[in-house]
Amino acid sequence: MIGERRLIVTPLSVANLVCAMSMRSLGKLASIAAVAIVTLTLTARGESRLGAAIGHAEAVTAAHGMVVAQEAIAARIGADILRRGGNAVDAAVAVGFALAVTYPRAGNIGGGGFMLIHRAAGEDTAIDYRETAPAAINDKSFLDAQGNADPQKSRDSALAIGVPGTVAGLALAEAKYGSGHFTLADLIEPAIALARDGFAVADDIADSLAADRSRLARWPSSAEIFLKPDGAMLAPGDKLVQPDLARTLEAIAKDGPPAFYEGPIAHQLAAAAQAAGGVMTADDLKAYRAVERAPIRGSYRGYDIVSMPPPSSGGIALVEMLNILEGYDLAHDAEAQTLFLMIEAMKRAYADRAWFLGDPDLVQVPIAQLTSKTYANKWRATIDPARATAAVDIRPGGTVKAEGRNTTHFSIVDRFGNAVANTYTLNFSYGVGLVAAGIGVLLNNELDDFAVKPNTPNAYGLLGFKANAPGPGKRPLSSMTPTIVLKDGMPFLVTGSPGGSLIITAVLQIVVDVIDRGMDIASAVSAPRVHDQWMPDKVFAEPGLAANLITALEARGDSVVVRRLPTSANSILVTPEGLVGAADPRTRGALAAGY
Repeated sequence: MIGERRLIVTPLSVANLVCAMSMRSLGKLASIAAVAIVTLTLTARGESRLGAAIGHAEAVTAAHGMVVAQEAIAARIGADILRRGGNAVDAAVAVGFALAVTYPRAGNIGGGGFMLIHRAAGEDTAIDYRETAPAAINDKSFLDAQGNADPQKSRDSALAIGVPGTVAGLALAEAKYGSGHFTLADLIEPAIALARDGFAVADDIADSLAADRSRLARWPSSAEIFLKPDGAMLAPGDKLVQPDLARTLEAIAKDGPPAFYEGPIAHQLAAAAQAAGGVMTADDLKAYRAVERAPIRGSYRGYDIVSMPPPSSGGIALVEMLNILEGYDLAHDAEAQTLFLMIEAMKRAYADRAWFLGDPDLVQVPIAQLTSKTYANKWRATIDPARATAAVDIRPGGTVKAEGRNTTHFSIVDRFGNAVANTYTLNFSYGVGLVAAGIGVLLNNELDDFAVKPNTPNAYGLLGFKANAPGPGKRPLSSMTPTIVLKDGMPFLVTGSPGGSLIITAVLQIVVDVIDRGMDIASAVSAPRVHDQWMPDKVFAEPGLAANLITALEARGDSVVVRRLPTSANSILVTPEGLVGAADPRTRGALAAGY
């Protein structure tokens, strides 16, 4: 990028970074992050509507193909594509466009995400369609007059809108890896019909519309779609019709991504953002490109782990945690000890995430170091198996002192041996809440995922430093972790989750529960989860986690907070009996659809 300074973070600079972290500064960071994550506006995340009971996922077995998604209409569309001879990528593209209509709180064409693909021929690839910062964004964009981070700017204003990547990413995936039996227009057609003709509001969308009314009602163009004439939100059974979005999808079906990134639609998108106070321009849209990257790879107890590379932090953190845990006998450890060791691994991986990770096009990320078994051995040596390590004592780099949760994930496996794990988002529920007038596209508020000021947590309590500072054209760091686990080169487990900072640890627990604890996929998806992200120095545990396990963690020195963790790990396990899908019961209306 012209005018960009390239930050180089290498293993040789770890010592300098660590020396900069005083005990006082780490203590201050812990308290700031604690406030950020504990005092999140619950209605903005949809947590106020989550009851205590998780329920149990239903295992659905199919012989030929499986789609598991957070919304049933879209899942059935994907399964139908597989039934008609399409491959996993064809189905993923159809599901991605359909969710933009049927699951507007997170499904999108106005946001971005990541797609991980395993091809039956043996190769794996990752498509990065993360949003980018407009050219006018810099490291002062989200600060107030006193130079402090201004959350209103980075979370609730149009200044937070990133250049959307979904259309480019889905089109790239289909062009390179689709079966050839369908055109892009064929795969968008179900979404067009749903937007044009409407569908009945139900399940999680009914819940979220009620909870997120204020976010949508403040924008007239959004209120026109999601509110009734009397100002009430659409309720269960009401029809959601999106004619402007249907016309936009028709244009994309006809002319491909240029219809979205150039011409009238691009100008209307830019005009909508600027009228609301944003800085995205038509030139920013024209310059956007989805990027194909080499996945992060690791191994765990004879299985190959394939996950998303930067600008997602998920793959590196997942492999780092699994490498640490591989040194323990989790299959035979008591459950309390397994939980404790997972939490200790989480703390260390999230500390490294904060220091070292950012946009790989602008920051040299030490991937080889962070994902090596030797590095994990170094971290493991710092874990006391009987006592929790305080967050302030953990130094990124392997030493200890002497994202919007409103993302959506879907998993797909086809009869040919291809697999797709796809996670994409608007960041907050319904993004910034703004529908671009005349084109029907909900816009994201993704730029809050930058470290808007070093040492200052984002909406999910995640700390970041210079590697993830805002900058023109830069992609903000993400926690999205679409993951495919292979056994002998063949798909074994396909998983991922929404949940902001909670995503990586949710995926970790699915992998450990299946591989180490021998759980079936429905039980692994349904099991209560824990989460620790280094700062704040707290363990978050879901209701339903046994009281004796919480007591055991507290006895070791962990501070445990019981609360719902809004993840939704829609997963597929490949078994001798067939493809077994499990839709996470944490989301009403999620569905596993196979044939």
